[in-house]
Amino acid sequence: MMERVDQSRKKRVNHKKRKKWVLRVSLFSLVAILIVGIYFVGTLWGALTQGHDTDQEKSKFRNQEVDINKDPFTVLFIGTDQFDSKAEKETYRTDVLMVAAVNPQKKTIKLVNIPRDTYATIANTDGFKTKINSAAFWGKKKGKNPIQNTRETVETLLYGVPIDYYVKINFKGFIDIVNAVGGIDVNVPMTFRISTFDRVVQFNKGPMHLSGEEALPYVRMRKEDPMGDHGRNKRQQEVVNKVLDKIVSFNSVSNFTQITSAVGNNLSYSIDPSEFLSLAQIYKNTPKQNLETLTAKVEDKKVDGVWYSFMQEEERKRISKLLKETLGLPTTDNGEVDPDTNNNGSSDSSDNSSNY
Repeated sequence: MMERVDQSRKKRVNHKKRKKWVLRVSLFSLVAILIVGIYFVGTLWGALTQGHDTDQEKSKFRNQEVDINKDPFTVLFIGTDQFDSKAEKETYRTDVLMVAAVNPQKKTIKLVNIPRDTYATIANTDGFKTKINSAAFWGKKKGKNPIQNTRETVETLLYGVPIDYYVKINFKGFIDIVNAVGGIDVNVPMTFRISTFDRVVQFNKGPMHLSGEEALPYVRMRKEDPMGDHGRNKRQQEVVNKVLDKIVSFNSVSNFTQITSAVGNNLSYSIDPSEFLSLAQIYKNTPKQNLETLTAKVEDKKVDGVWYSFMQEEERKRISKLLKETLGLPTTDNGEVDPDTNNNGSSDSSDNSSNY
């Protein structure tokens, strides 16, 4: 009888020990999970905020900040002619300028590429006119924020189309982001061979899968294209759409972290990181037939030994009107935003290589 009592006591003691041990293990595991979770979220947020630029001002053509989930908005895509973010701090010129006007409610997007040699009035220079790709350079020279100066210069060129956000990437970042999404498939319009950055790349007419190292010369080549700047602009827009298609196919924030981590300091943007998924969803929900590419007509002329692309006044007004219609902004006869209206719209309604 006593043996049974002892055994029963031993079982209870052992059971209590096991419960304590299980409890310790559970608490230990919970703490470990919390630590890993905090580390993951911290790393995730750190990667997402690494390139976030909080110094940009609201467009002077907006009465208030836009809500990316319901208000029409614009994004200025900027490609710079540098391989190193440190070099950009010294001087850089824009190699690509592309404006996207997005209307989330109507599910429409209009995209226009501004040729880098476009003759334009540079903001904050007392009316000085030169190539638009030097707007950042002149902004820095005048003690202004280079990106802000580029935004204001584009707004002036397009008769008051507000530039709400920007995304800037340099050559290294472009290569890395294309590689991070696994490369892209394009339809090469012609066969050409090009020497670029100490390597020779062969492009054959027809379908071709491009790595980041191949995509860069593909979007930059101009002089071997019979369509010149127009041909290059089409290739740039094609590649941007292909990359965006790949990005929006991702379904979690961690996927975006992989991309932002890959490009590191070579990417900067004014869009709040918390809105990345919303932005991707807006693009994903926009039917392909509602994504329209506008072609800005320019005339190339040589002035004092320098080539410029001239966008005539009527063409500037035409592009401006189409973008503002997407944004739900009324226009006056001269193409400018009507100052008596709500400027937030309505939710209802020089070369680095002789090869380029």
